[in-house]
Amino acid sequence: MNDTFLKACRGEKVDHTPVWIMRQAGRYLKEYQEVRAKIDFLTLCKTPELAAKVTLQPVDILGVDAAILFSDILIPVEAMGMHLEFSDKKGPVLGEPVRTKAGVDRLIIPDTEDSMPFVLEAIRILRKKLEQKVPLIGFSGAPYTLATYIIEGGSSKNFMNTKRMMYQNPGLFQGLMEKITATVIDYLSAQIKAGAQAVQIFDSWGGNLSPYDYENIIFPHVKKAIKALKKFDVPVIFFVNDCAGLLDIIKKAGADVVGIDWRVDMYKAVKTLGKKVAVQGNLDPCALFGPKEQIEERVQDILNRADTAKGHIFNLGHGILPETPVESAIALVEAVHRLSRA
Repeated sequence: MNDTFLKACRGEKVDHTPVWIMRQAGRYLKEYQEVRAKIDFLTLCKTPELAAKVTLQPVDILGVDAAILFSDILIPVEAMGMHLEFSDKKGPVLGEPVRTKAGVDRLIIPDTEDSMPFVLEAIRILRKKLEQKVPLIGFSGAPYTLATYIIEGGSSKNFMNTKRMMYQNPGLFQGLMEKITATVIDYLSAQIKAGAQAVQIFDSWGGNLSPYDYENIIFPHVKKAIKALKKFDVPVIFFVNDCAGLLDIIKKAGADVVGIDWRVDMYKAVKTLGKKVAVQGNLDPCALFGPKEQIEERVQDILNRADTAKGHIFNLGHGILPETPVESAIALVEAVHRLSRA
């Protein structure tokens, strides 16, 4: 098996920089679109054989160094007791937003084995199919990001309801965060036990908070989750989107790898984070719309800037966009492999 990704997570010597792409199993691939045309998104997530199939597609098509389980960060939120559906226009829509004590009390801390067995079965299928290929990454949304969906009832531009609860009713907000954190710990622990060889925690909306609020209100829950996962001998990746103002805090999370979005100079990020963690990132997803020569220039620049890190996994600074040419994604992977070997 190509274990370059796992070695880089641990800061071990590698013969090339490993690369995978956030949202690499998805809409930019016609092979994915063919599967998706026959089934709705949520059913695809809950059908282990099909979830495994689309997880494998970018491994075979792009030649990436790791697979990431095809699922959605809101799967455990649904298991907590919220109605979940996906709209082509609005994205995720959750039933009655939770903004009262009664609403928080109704939420449960689900047992992953009982309530989300399809996720674990997909992992077991994938481990068999990936045995001679690459490692498998499991994932979850971070407690704060999941809280925003629960409180807002979907996506949000300003997260007003979330922040209003955080400021006006801090006890209620902390009670909700504790339930979500316990859910995340059980969910990722179960994924690891089922065979995930690394896990990533996505704090997609963490960057909308001030450093003070993130450190004092949110970060203790992140640290608790990561600490609980450290009993397993697998790398933990922590990614906060729009992380520039939070790196001094993030480096104290206890993660093995810190994901860096494209808004941060990688050299400065490495210098801030220090030598105790590896880094992941950080190409702007829109750079893949440029010509091949330009993509190679950006790749070389990031490789140079990450050179002093404990370890480096190349990735985009956020998810690949649906309109991205597949040829550009293939060119990216090839360039990372070739230029890092050189």
